[in-house]
Amino acid sequence: MQTSTKISFDNLEIAFSSKSDQQLKKQYLIFSAMNNNALVSFGTKFSNLALKLGLPVKGIIKSTVFSHFCGGENIQECEPTIKSLSEFGIGTILDYSVEGGEKEDGFDHTRDEIIATIHKASNNKAIPFSVFKITGLASTPLLAKVQAGKQLSQAETEAFERVKARVNAICKSAFDHGVRIFIDAEETWIQDTIDQMAYEMMFLYNKETAIVYNTYQMYRADMLGNLSEALQNAREKRYYLGAKLVRGAYMEKERARAKEMGYPSPIQPNKAASDRDFDAALKLAMDNKDVFYICCGSHNEKSTIYLAELMNEHGLKNDDARFFFAQLYGMSDNISYNLANAGYNVAKYVPYGPIKSVMPYLGRRAAENTSIAGQSSREFELVKREMARRKANK
Repeated sequence: MQTSTKISFDNLEIAFSSKSDQQLKKQYLIFSAMNNNALVSFGTKFSNLALKLGLPVKGIIKSTVFSHFCGGENIQECEPTIKSLSEFGIGTILDYSVEGGEKEDGFDHTRDEIIATIHKASNNKAIPFSVFKITGLASTPLLAKVQAGKQLSQAETEAFERVKARVNAICKSAFDHGVRIFIDAEETWIQDTIDQMAYEMMFLYNKETAIVYNTYQMYRADMLGNLSEALQNAREKRYYLGAKLVRGAYMEKERARAKEMGYPSPIQPNKAASDRDFDAALKLAMDNKDVFYICCGSHNEKSTIYLAELMNEHGLKNDDARFFFAQLYGMSDNISYNLANAGYNVAKYVPYGPIKSVMPYLGRRAAENTSIAGQSSREFELVKREMARRKANK
């Protein structure tokens, strides 16, 4: 299918086609609550405390904010979400969103859970990718020590070998089952260590197609240069470069650490610089599409449209297997559903895991959707507009 008209994300009938009136009203109430800064702050703290104390709030959380942003507490509970998205041409990326942990048995459990998502995705067009974080498999202090070039103890050396073995077990499983897998990006003080493992996995498993994808946070001032170096390395070593492009997730933490420790912030000076480099990365990938496989992981409409335009300019079909778009489940349905309706490859990140363990993720989503400077969140506005449209058409 060739692009014939410019893609638009204004069609709310398509954007909310999967939602009944009752579901849309529930979504309205969730975003209405999230549009109150004080309520979000109190609700997040209360929920965490209540779960810690064992108070009976799990059911309330699961039926409201959890069900909106997550697929379930385990892979089996995600099945209705996978099916619903698939009916509208949208893939699911099962994201085991349990964070933290410092114990070896916990790291092994996470490895096994990620491999389970690969098995679920095998021969299943509804699940085009799996994903994992290295910090789900390794101690953050250990990764930081490796990156800093400090001498490891015998125990630390053995622990790091186990980390690399877990990463290889996941990527080999992905290769064996023909499932593409994202390695998520993390903080700058451990990212070089993560990158090194990602490129080692690409060299092993990306010779015939892109199985392993690294993630590039374009709000980092050095990331466009890093991506160019990765391209050169892939060409020299003759493997495909899988790249998930995102703007980034650790801006406040990065700036605070840089200030505290007295080194220049690695973050772009402003949003315009991040946007410029993100779009430049898309163009770099398109101009080198013989090597790149790209996932545009963005909620930014302009960048999404830009990639669609680049694909059209290069004479590519909308469903070219080398190019994917992705958004978070519960957000930016106007982008996801309109892309899928136009025949593009699109998927939703669908987090899952025990409610108590997923609370940090839910807290971030709630914070993102609060009002800023007195303005309602974009998601809330879209829901209100669709409710008004349906009312007017009755």
